[in-house]
Amino acid sequence: MTVYFQAKDAFEADLPTRPLEPPMATPLGGSPIDTRSRVIFNSEDDAIKVGLWECQPGESRWEFDRHGEFVHILAGKMTVRRDGEPPVVLASGDSAVFPPGWTGVWEVHEQLRKIFLVFGPR
Repeated sequence: MTVYFQAKDAFEADLPTRPLEPPMATPLGGSPIDTRSRVIFNSEDDAIKVGLWECQPGESRWEFDRHGEFVHILAGKMTVRRDGEPPVVLASGDSAVFPPGWTGVWEVHEQLRKIFLVFGPR
């Protein structure tokens, strides 16, 4: 099976909006953060999930306990700060891996669109 999609077309579709909340992440600063997403592929054992995600600006705490995530930024800009490490800025065209055990803060500066691949036990 081959799963094919064009990210630009997928974001044009009517994706459902939902607030960012645990267990995904915890918004910081008191204001809700809206996200939109679509899962494109989910393995039968739930060990791999691929999709598209969009988030409005805001700051949130992330804790990747049992799973990790690969991201490729399509649009926007954010700063990620792993606990105890210097910040890293990610912008359009950048990719990053958040391995299992990664904890820290994501600060989205402008509307962010990414392709994600979540891996690990679910």
